[in-house]
Amino acid sequence: MSAGLRLTLTGVCHAYRDLAVLHGIDIAAEPGEVLVLVGPSGCGKSTLLGIMGGLLAPSAGSVRQDGMVAEDCLNPLTYVFQDFALLPWRTVEGNIALVLEGRLPAAARAERVADVLALTGLTEFAHAWPRQLSGGMRQRVGIARALAVRPACLLMDEPLSALDAQTRDLLLDEFAALIARAGTTTVYVTHNLPEAVRLGHRIAVLSRRPGQVREVVRIDRPLADRRIGDADLIEMEAKLWRMIRSDAAAAERERIDAA
Repeated sequence: MSAGLRLTLTGVCHAYRDLAVLHGIDIAAEPGEVLVLVGPSGCGKSTLLGIMGGLLAPSAGSVRQDGMVAEDCLNPLTYVFQDFALLPWRTVEGNIALVLEGRLPAAARAERVADVLALTGLTEFAHAWPRQLSGGMRQRVGIARALAVRPACLLMDEPLSALDAQTRDLLLDEFAALIARAGTTTVYVTHNLPEAVRLGHRIAVLSRRPGQVREVVRIDRPLADRRIGDADLIEMEAKLWRMIRSDAAAAERERIDAA
Protein backbone atom coordinates (compact mmCIF):
# COMPACT_ATOMS: atom_id res chain seq x y z
CA MET A 1 0.00 0.00 0.00
CA SER A 2 1.16 3.56 -0.65
CA ALA A 3 1.85 6.01 2.13
CA GLY A 4 -1.10 8.17 3.04
CA LEU A 5 -3.64 9.07 5.68
CA ARG A 6 -4.61 6.77 8.52
CA LEU A 7 -7.95 7.30 10.28
CA THR A 8 -8.28 5.78 13.74
CA LEU A 9 -11.57 5.69 15.64
CA THR A 10 -11.48 4.88 19.35
CA GLY A 11 -14.57 4.31 21.46
CA VAL A 12 -16.80 6.23 19.06
CA CYS A 13 -20.45 6.53 20.10
CA HIS A 14 -23.21 8.64 18.63
CA ALA A 15 -26.83 9.37 19.44
CA TYR A 16 -29.54 11.56 17.96
CA ARG A 17 -31.21 12.79 21.14
CA ASP A 18 -32.41 9.59 22.82
CA LEU A 19 -31.70 7.32 19.85
CA ALA A 20 -28.34 5.55 20.19
CA VAL A 21 -26.94 4.92 16.71
CA LEU A 22 -23.32 3.85 17.30
CA HIS A 23 -21.64 2.37 20.35
CA GLY A 24 -17.98 1.73 21.14
CA ILE A 25 -16.58 1.75 17.60
CA ASP A 26 -12.86 0.92 17.47
CA ILE A 27 -11.57 0.73 13.92
CA ALA A 28 -8.90 2.15 11.63
CA ALA A 29 -8.69 2.85 7.91
CA GLU A 30 -5.11 2.10 6.92
CA PRO A 31 -3.07 4.11 4.38
CA GLY A 32 -3.89 3.12 0.81
CA GLU A 33 -6.47 0.47 1.70
CA VAL A 34 -10.18 0.17 0.97
CA LEU A 35 -12.14 -0.30 4.19
CA VAL A 36 -15.75 -1.29 3.47
CA LEU A 37 -18.53 -0.79 6.02
CA VAL A 38 -21.50 -3.18 5.78
CA GLY A 39 -24.40 -3.99 8.05
CA PRO A 40 -28.21 -4.02 8.27
CA SER A 41 -30.27 -0.95 7.41
CA GLY A 42 -30.16 1.69 10.12
CA CYS A 43 -26.99 0.37 11.75
CA GLY A 44 -25.22 3.72 11.48
CA LYS A 45 -22.91 3.17 8.48
CA SER A 46 -23.49 6.62 6.99
CA THR A 47 -23.34 8.26 10.42
CA LEU A 48 -19.99 6.58 11.01
CA LEU A 49 -18.73 7.82 7.66
CA GLY A 50 -19.84 11.34 8.56
CA ILE A 51 -17.91 11.13 11.83
CA MET A 52 -14.80 9.87 10.03
CA GLY A 53 -14.99 12.80 7.62
CA GLY A 54 -15.64 15.44 10.26
CA LEU A 55 -19.21 16.22 9.19
CA LEU A 56 -20.46 15.01 12.58
CA ALA A 57 -18.89 15.19 16.02
CA PRO A 58 -19.22 11.91 17.91
CA SER A 59 -21.18 11.92 21.15
CA ALA A 60 -18.20 10.13 22.71
CA GLY A 61 -14.84 8.79 21.59
CA SER A 62 -12.24 10.19 19.23
CA VAL A 63 -11.16 10.28 15.59
CA ARG A 64 -7.46 10.66 14.87
CA GLN A 65 -5.69 11.39 11.59
CA ASP A 66 -2.07 10.29 11.11
CA GLY A 67 0.26 9.98 8.17
CA MET A 68 1.30 11.89 5.11
CA VAL A 69 -0.77 14.37 3.15
CA ALA A 70 0.79 15.28 -0.19
CA GLU A 71 1.65 18.90 -0.91
CA ASP A 72 -0.72 18.98 -3.89
CA CYS A 73 -3.68 17.75 -1.81
CA LEU A 74 -6.37 20.45 -1.71
CA ASN A 75 -8.83 18.56 0.50
CA PRO A 76 -7.54 15.67 2.66
CA LEU A 77 -10.99 14.15 3.29
CA THR A 78 -13.29 14.10 0.26
CA TYR A 79 -16.80 12.65 -0.11
CA VAL A 80 -18.54 10.87 -2.97
CA PHE A 81 -22.30 10.40 -2.45
CA GLN A 82 -24.90 8.33 -4.30
CA ASP A 83 -26.36 11.54 -5.73
CA PHE A 84 -24.23 12.59 -8.72
CA ALA A 85 -24.71 16.30 -7.79
CA LEU A 86 -23.51 17.60 -11.16
CA LEU A 87 -24.36 21.14 -12.24
CA PRO A 88 -26.45 20.80 -15.42
CA TRP A 89 -25.23 24.12 -16.83
CA ARG A 90 -21.58 23.02 -16.70
CA THR A 91 -19.84 20.55 -18.97
CA VAL A 92 -17.99 17.51 -17.64
CA GLU A 93 -14.80 19.57 -17.67
CA GLY A 94 -16.53 22.47 -15.94
CA ASN A 95 -18.02 20.28 -13.21
CA ILE A 96 -14.60 18.86 -12.38
CA ALA A 97 -12.94 22.29 -12.49
CA LEU A 98 -15.49 23.67 -10.02
CA VAL A 99 -13.67 22.24 -6.98
CA LEU A 100 -10.40 23.80 -8.13
CA GLU A 101 -11.60 27.31 -8.85
CA GLY A 102 -10.09 29.94 -6.58
CA ARG A 103 -7.54 27.41 -5.37
CA LEU A 104 -5.26 26.92 -8.37
CA PRO A 105 -4.08 29.20 -11.19
CA ALA A 106 -5.80 28.65 -14.53
CA ALA A 107 -2.92 26.70 -16.10
CA ALA A 108 -2.50 24.37 -13.11
CA ARG A 109 -6.27 23.91 -12.95
CA ALA A 110 -6.48 22.91 -16.61
CA GLU A 111 -3.60 20.47 -16.19
CA ARG A 112 -5.18 18.80 -13.20
CA VAL A 113 -8.57 18.52 -14.91
CA ALA A 114 -6.89 16.92 -17.92
CA ASP A 115 -5.12 14.46 -15.61
CA VAL A 116 -8.30 13.23 -13.91
CA LEU A 117 -10.21 13.11 -17.21
CA ALA A 118 -7.52 10.74 -18.50
CA LEU A 119 -7.44 8.74 -15.26
CA THR A 120 -11.20 8.16 -15.33
CA GLY A 121 -11.49 7.61 -19.09
CA LEU A 122 -13.50 10.78 -19.64
CA THR A 123 -11.21 12.76 -21.94
CA GLU A 124 -13.45 12.41 -24.98
CA PHE A 125 -16.46 13.53 -22.91
CA ALA A 126 -14.82 16.69 -21.55
CA HIS A 127 -17.23 18.99 -23.39
CA ALA A 128 -20.37 16.90 -22.90
CA TRP A 129 -23.27 18.09 -20.73
CA PRO A 130 -24.54 15.97 -17.81
CA ARG A 131 -27.88 15.41 -19.58
CA GLN A 132 -26.00 13.67 -22.40
CA LEU A 133 -24.43 11.10 -20.09
CA SER A 134 -25.71 7.82 -18.67
CA GLY A 135 -26.03 7.38 -14.92
CA GLY A 136 -22.80 5.42 -14.82
CA MET A 137 -20.95 8.10 -16.73
CA ARG A 138 -22.32 10.83 -14.46
CA GLN A 139 -21.10 8.98 -11.41
CA ARG A 140 -17.71 8.59 -13.07
CA VAL A 141 -17.63 12.39 -13.37
CA GLY A 142 -18.40 12.59 -9.65
CA ILE A 143 -15.42 10.35 -8.94
CA ALA A 144 -13.20 12.43 -11.23
CA ARG A 145 -14.26 15.61 -9.41
CA ALA A 146 -13.40 14.03 -6.06
CA LEU A 147 -10.00 12.88 -7.31
CA ALA A 148 -9.22 16.33 -8.73
CA VAL A 149 -8.45 17.65 -5.24
CA ARG A 150 -6.03 14.72 -4.78
CA PRO A 151 -7.54 13.62 -1.47
CA ALA A 152 -5.62 11.71 1.17
CA CYS A 153 -8.81 9.83 2.04
CA LEU A 154 -11.88 9.17 -0.10
CA LEU A 155 -15.17 8.66 1.75
CA MET A 156 -17.77 6.96 -0.44
CA ASP A 157 -21.40 6.61 0.68
CA GLU A 158 -23.15 4.00 -1.50
CA PRO A 159 -21.91 5.66 -4.71
CA LEU A 160 -23.39 2.97 -6.99
CA SER A 161 -26.75 2.43 -5.30
CA ALA A 162 -28.65 4.77 -7.66
CA LEU A 163 -27.55 2.75 -10.70
CA ASP A 164 -29.15 -0.29 -12.29
CA ALA A 165 -27.53 -3.66 -11.60
CA GLN A 166 -25.91 -4.01 -15.02
CA THR A 167 -24.31 -0.56 -14.90
CA ARG A 168 -23.18 -1.14 -11.32
CA ASP A 169 -21.44 -4.39 -12.24
CA LEU A 170 -19.66 -2.74 -15.15
CA LEU A 171 -18.48 0.14 -12.99
CA LEU A 172 -17.17 -2.05 -10.18
CA ASP A 173 -14.15 -3.21 -12.18
CA GLU A 174 -13.47 0.40 -13.20
CA PHE A 175 -13.76 1.58 -9.60
CA ALA A 176 -11.36 -1.11 -8.42
CA ALA A 177 -8.77 -0.12 -11.03
CA LEU A 178 -9.24 3.58 -10.26
CA ILE A 179 -8.83 3.15 -6.52
CA ALA A 180 -5.77 0.96 -7.00
CA ARG A 181 -4.13 3.51 -9.33
CA ALA A 182 -4.93 6.48 -7.10
CA GLY A 183 -3.55 4.71 -4.00
CA THR A 184 -5.89 6.74 -1.80
CA THR A 185 -7.13 5.55 1.57
CA THR A 186 -10.81 4.77 0.95
CA VAL A 187 -13.76 4.13 3.24
CA TYR A 188 -16.68 2.70 1.30
CA VAL A 189 -20.22 2.28 2.66
CA THR A 190 -22.51 -0.20 0.92
CA HIS A 191 -25.39 -2.58 1.59
CA ASN A 192 -24.37 -4.59 -1.49
CA LEU A 193 -22.22 -7.57 -0.52
CA PRO A 194 -20.85 -8.30 -4.03
CA GLU A 195 -19.55 -4.69 -4.04
CA ALA A 196 -18.02 -5.19 -0.62
CA VAL A 197 -16.03 -8.29 -1.53
CA ARG A 198 -15.03 -6.89 -4.92
CA LEU A 199 -13.58 -3.66 -3.53
CA GLY A 200 -12.64 -4.22 0.11
CA HIS A 201 -9.21 -5.02 1.47
CA ARG A 202 -10.98 -5.22 4.83
CA ILE A 203 -14.72 -5.39 5.49
CA ALA A 204 -16.11 -4.19 8.82
CA VAL A 205 -19.44 -5.80 9.69
CA LEU A 206 -21.65 -3.63 11.92
CA SER A 207 -24.43 -4.96 14.13
CA ARG A 208 -27.92 -3.50 14.12
CA ARG A 209 -28.52 -0.25 15.94
CA PRO A 210 -26.72 0.83 18.01
CA GLY A 211 -24.03 -0.23 15.55
CA GLN A 212 -20.97 -2.00 16.89
CA VAL A 213 -18.17 -3.72 14.98
CA ARG A 214 -19.04 -7.42 15.02
CA GLU A 215 -16.07 -8.55 12.97
CA VAL A 216 -13.49 -7.24 10.50
CA VAL A 217 -12.87 -9.61 7.58
CA ARG A 218 -9.71 -9.33 5.48
CA ILE A 219 -9.44 -10.26 1.80
CA ASP A 220 -5.78 -10.51 0.80
CA ARG A 221 -6.24 -10.98 -2.94
CA PRO A 222 -5.30 -7.83 -4.96
CA LEU A 223 -8.26 -5.88 -6.36
CA ALA A 224 -6.97 -6.38 -9.90
CA ASP A 225 -7.25 -10.17 -9.49
CA ARG A 226 -10.90 -10.18 -8.40
CA ARG A 227 -14.03 -10.53 -10.49
CA ILE A 228 -17.69 -10.67 -9.49
CA GLY A 229 -18.68 -14.34 -9.56
CA ASP A 230 -15.30 -15.68 -8.39
CA ALA A 231 -15.97 -18.72 -6.19
CA ASP A 232 -14.02 -17.45 -3.18
CA LEU A 233 -15.76 -14.08 -3.33
CA ILE A 234 -19.16 -15.78 -3.47
CA GLU A 235 -18.14 -17.81 -0.42
CA MET A 236 -17.11 -14.60 1.36
CA GLU A 237 -20.47 -12.98 0.46
CA ALA A 238 -22.23 -15.94 2.06
CA LYS A 239 -20.11 -15.61 5.19
CA LEU A 240 -20.94 -11.91 5.47
CA TRP A 241 -24.64 -12.57 4.93
CA ARG A 242 -24.65 -15.19 7.70
CA MET A 243 -23.25 -12.54 10.04
CA ILE A 244 -25.77 -9.89 8.97
CA ARG A 245 -28.93 -11.89 8.31
CA SER A 246 -30.45 -12.09 11.79
CA ASP A 247 -29.71 -8.42 12.49
CA ALA A 248 -31.17 -7.43 9.10
CA ALA A 249 -34.37 -9.35 9.84
CA ALA A 250 -34.65 -7.74 13.28
CA ALA A 251 -34.04 -4.27 11.84
CA GLU A 252 -36.76 -4.85 9.23
CA ARG A 253 -39.23 -5.94 11.93
CA GLU A 254 -38.43 -2.77 13.88
CA ARG A 255 -39.09 -0.68 10.78
CA ILE A 256 -42.45 -2.37 10.13
CA ASP A 257 -43.51 -2.08 13.80
CA ALA A 258 -42.68 1.65 13.76
CA ALA A 259 -44.64 2.29 10.55
